[in-house]
Amino acid sequence: MPLPPGLSTANSTASITTIKNIPAAVSAAVAVAPTASPTENWNDIEKFGLKGLTSLTNMEQNDQTSFAIGQDINLLGLDLTKESSILQNLASPWAETSRSEVEPYFTLPKSIRSENIIPAPEACDNKIQSFSDETLFYIFYMRPRDTLQEYAARELVARNWRYHKDIQVWLTKDSNVEPVLISQDVEKGVYIFFDPHNWEKIKKEFVLHYSSVQA
Repeated sequence: MPLPPGLSTANSTASITTIKNIPAAVSAAVAVAPTASPTENWNDIEKFGLKGLTSLTNMEQNDQTSFAIGQDINLLGLDLTKESSILQNLASPWAETSRSEVEPYFTLPKSIRSENIIPAPEACDNKIQSFSDETLFYIFYMRPRDTLQEYAARELVARNWRYHKDIQVWLTKDSNVEPVLISQDVEKGVYIFFDPHNWEKIKKEFVLHYSSVQA
């Protein structure tokens, strides 16, 4: 029985062949077309910040992923078996270039080096004796866990200042008022407190427990 026009065997074969060739053509086009990386136009903050973690979670092959997880040494083509001489002799890739002494990134000008200062600078514990009380308080509060803080505290104690551990302020007795002894380790009198928040000395009556004072 003859087929209707347009549905001949030749046309059908040609159509099937064309349809079969479509996936191959699409694959070839996809292979040829370059794929732009989404991180290509990012700045450094976006690449290496929180936004850059998206490429790491997707395990994209880019510089950010390599920077975060490093390189697989097994892909470098090295012999890493137990009998390999690399594991026995190579302690580190930078073993030959590393130095025991680290050079600073700055140089100290000759004019301010200690050997070039005339007269020679005095020791810190001698110089600090000439500072005022306010300067000593500034050093104490502004240089925590520093040697200068300890020097300042020693000098304040030498000037009859005491540090109250409970209220965390420095205080000293008013030389014009003699304190009254309440018990063996408690006295009442007029004291001068140094307020570090308002940066001033405050005089007021206070009951002092000796155990709360750090001598």
